[in-house]
Amino acid sequence: MRLTDISVRNLTAPEKGQADYRDDTLPGFMCRVSQGGTKTFVLVHGKDRRRTSLGRYPIIGLADARAAAKRILAERTLGKHQAPRQTFKEALDAFLTYHEANNRPGTTSEVRRILTKQFTSLHRHQLAEVTTHDLTRITDRMMEGGHPSAANHAHMAVRNYLHWCVRRRLLQHSPLEGLERPATIASRERVLTDEELCRVWWAADRTAHHFGVIVKLLILTGQRRGEIGSLQAGYITDNSICLPSEMTKNRRTHTFPIGPTAAAILSSNTTTGTTTVFPARGKPTQPFNGWSKAKAQLDQKAQIAPWTLHDLRRTYATGLQRLGVKLEVIEALLNHVSGTRAGIIGVYQRHHYQDEMREAVERWENHLRTILEMRKDEELTAAVAQP
Repeated sequence: MRLTDISVRNLTAPEKGQADYRDDTLPGFMCRVSQGGTKTFVLVHGKDRRRTSLGRYPIIGLADARAAAKRILAERTLGKHQAPRQTFKEALDAFLTYHEANNRPGTTSEVRRILTKQFTSLHRHQLAEVTTHDLTRITDRMMEGGHPSAANHAHMAVRNYLHWCVRRRLLQHSPLEGLERPATIASRERVLTDEELCRVWWAADRTAHHFGVIVKLLILTGQRRGEIGSLQAGYITDNSICLPSEMTKNRRTHTFPIGPTAAAILSSNTTTGTTTVFPARGKPTQPFNGWSKAKAQLDQKAQIAPWTLHDLRRTYATGLQRLGVKLEVIEALLNHVSGTRAGIIGVYQRHHYQDEMREAVERWENHLRTILEMRKDEELTAAVAQP
């Protein structure tokens, strides 16, 4: 039969299942009518007789559906084949396998968490049918809930996933193409004062499980939280730590000295026969992962202005500068390759500053010891002076 507006409107529903009414004027083009009376335009095409849904009537009219069918057939004729139909979840599984093989475990774990948890509502959708609105609705809810940073991370993760889909020809273009991040967040400049640093240290003393120890080591070493939280016993010697390249942000092995205080803390918290120094609760082979809950508990004890664990790294670098440590030594301690260690200097300058770094670490530990004792004496004096 030749499908017309009148004939489509009058197509009858079958008693059971569904019926296909084929259009004699365009091969493979038809209107499928379900038992409940739903009418859907469909195109069957290709050697594998793939069925492509063009839309439901009357939301999609006959003329628009026929035009879409002709465009698909023309693209096949010109060699512009359609991408294979996959759900959001099917393509995501392939992306995460690729991501895991090309990125650090910690990075992949965070990307997996975001894309599987935050975008669960899209997992059963056909990948090609996911719209910009579907995606922005999710990040908008995060913004409305007061979580701009989480919204940005979700946006970045799903944007990278969709770009990968485009590169693999699973999509013709990304629904997020041209969209900026949901929130504009100024770069942080928070540096803790000596008094705040003491408060955080004392709060860490009263924080259960591994988190308090991790915070102390972040203060003492200036390393990233994931690097300290994922420490393995084999990375530690009596007076230094060597992080393998797969653990560091810049994928460079990082060896740095530790002072007596850090060494004593690690010695008292490393159990013989265990590999992971700070294992997750109930999971001895996995690194510590209860960051948010533990940080909230520590904040209740410290009672200082809002801060993040990464602020301890900035505080460490600023403190060393105040103590007269050269910038290139600070960058070596932080495992930075920008600034004084970038470009041609980084290629030809192979001095590792081990002696200078050890001296800087000793200065920092002495400074911490001094301010902790001074603040403790001040608190005792104030307590005695009270009536």
